[in-house]
Amino acid sequence: MTDIFLNERYIGTTESAKDLIKQVRAERRKGVLPAELNFHHDQEYDEMFFDTTRGRARRPLIVVENGKSKLTEQHIQELKNGTIKWEKLVKDGVIEYIDAAEEENCYTSLSEEELTKEHTHLEISPLAMLGLCSSLVPFSNFCASSKLIRGSKMLKQSIGIYAANFLLRMDTDVNVLHYPQKPLTKTFMDEIFESDKHPAGQNIVIALMSYEGYNMEDAIVINKGSVERGFARSSFFKPFNAEELRYQGGLVDEVCIPDKEVKGFRTEKDYRLLEEDGIVYTGAKVKDEDVIIGKVSPPRFLGEFEEFNIATNVKRESSISLTRGEYGIVDMTLLTENEEGNRLVQLRLRQPRILEVGDKFASRHGQKGVVSLLVPPQDMPFSASGIVPDLIFSPHSIPSRMTISHLIEIVAGKTGALKGEYIDGTTFDSVSEKEIRKMLKEEGFRDNGTETFYSGITGKQYHAKIYVGNMYYLKLKHMVANKLHARATGKIQLLTRQPIEGRSQGGGLRLGEMEKDCFVAHGASMLLKERFDSDKTLLYVCEECGMIAVYDSYKHKEYCTKCGSNVKVSLIEVAYAFKLLIDELKSLCIYPKLLLGRKY
Repeated sequence: MTDIFLNERYIGTTESAKDLIKQVRAERRKGVLPAELNFHHDQEYDEMFFDTTRGRARRPLIVVENGKSKLTEQHIQELKNGTIKWEKLVKDGVIEYIDAAEEENCYTSLSEEELTKEHTHLEISPLAMLGLCSSLVPFSNFCASSKLIRGSKMLKQSIGIYAANFLLRMDTDVNVLHYPQKPLTKTFMDEIFESDKHPAGQNIVIALMSYEGYNMEDAIVINKGSVERGFARSSFFKPFNAEELRYQGGLVDEVCIPDKEVKGFRTEKDYRLLEEDGIVYTGAKVKDEDVIIGKVSPPRFLGEFEEFNIATNVKRESSISLTRGEYGIVDMTLLTENEEGNRLVQLRLRQPRILEVGDKFASRHGQKGVVSLLVPPQDMPFSASGIVPDLIFSPHSIPSRMTISHLIEIVAGKTGALKGEYIDGTTFDSVSEKEIRKMLKEEGFRDNGTETFYSGITGKQYHAKIYVGNMYYLKLKHMVANKLHARATGKIQLLTRQPIEGRSQGGGLRLGEMEKDCFVAHGASMLLKERFDSDKTLLYVCEECGMIAVYDSYKHKEYCTKCGSNVKVSLIEVAYAFKLLIDELKSLCIYPKLLLGRKY
């Protein structure tokens, strides 16, 4: 007997699970049972599960009976003419929605030509196996699956116009591209997704060649002239806010310009940009340590009031200022109230971002790399027809990755640009390479996409023909300006005396084994002395008993608490973390001995 569960609750048993499946499937297709019902027969445990709950991912498949699809040519024509709608096909049992569990009991074919009598369903299109971002990648059936996954990740990280009303929003860490464009090589999904309304890249001229060794290891070389014309220029927005909080006893915060009596008052120079209401003016150019919202708060502890019974109205400074390395222009100020009725000041900072060395770029095929060199336009190689590429891509990035789709897009983009039309690059249903080559030849170019190039420095012709064309390139949100971090000395933790963590707090740079090896290999091993003694401390040790000794700074004498002052006490250099460990062991009544070895 097979156990039956409905929505994970036991409801009974059946003698023949196969007959029940046939019956339920037939009744569902007739419309007797609800279309939301899905079932799954677990043959290993001999259990049947029926499910009508919400929140299940379900997808449409064409029903197959006796090796033939129920979706006929007549249905397709009627759909095109608008005489029938999708709902009619579902109601008539031509298309049914399957969830992940029922899919285990289905045998689905990708194409009608491959149908056999064993098949139960047919995919509407093989494209359905891809997700939203993956199906935006053109010619992806000429690309390895791992690179397609990476390519879809790149699309998620690309900068474009994320929302039409971005100027009215206070979003955290947002980038907006200044001159986004529609891709020349599109897919079927571009129209469904309406990517024209929020594009996230630019069509550029790309050449596959080596340039002075600067584009090895996936790095890319960029034409400085393109940057000056606005290529990959973007803005970075960052919000700040200050709230006038209410405290016990009727005390409140106050947004204003702090006066000199306030505890923790900074210098007058720090408050120079604030207007009378204590808020910086819109359009102000601000840099690190500048105060953008002046604010004073009541004393943190009520005990501070009773202190000497004077200065009961001493307030503390709690202004909002920019952290180290931050800069920008005040873009918008908003004065409002929050849900608790407290006054809220919101301020947005805008940072113009011009492409620089180290910024990350990628194509839609997972070919990512950072900018390694900005070349003056006069030094860039140029084609016989005078075309100067915007980007030089390394040919060595192609063979091991096998991203043939990357190469096809270059030729397709070139054809589209010359013919003035969009090229369809939909997966499994794209314009053939043969057709693209034919169109390119008709425009008077070589059908293999190569052209004669000349060196911009010497003016001599290159022996090799250079592969060149148009491509949709994405600027990613990973920019050097967000990641650049340097530190000499600074704040340390109270307990371990080691540098604090985090770029925003001006923390230390962690150096591991591999980084150490890089210093040594670079011939800069003396840097390790400076890097590895961030918590250096001096310790007096008794050579007789190995215990930590004491230094009397008043008498300028050192002595051991156990052996007295007639023993040899040595000064050693250890990490403070080690000294802390010894102190913690002492607290467990374990007293470690330090045995010192001398070299004569």
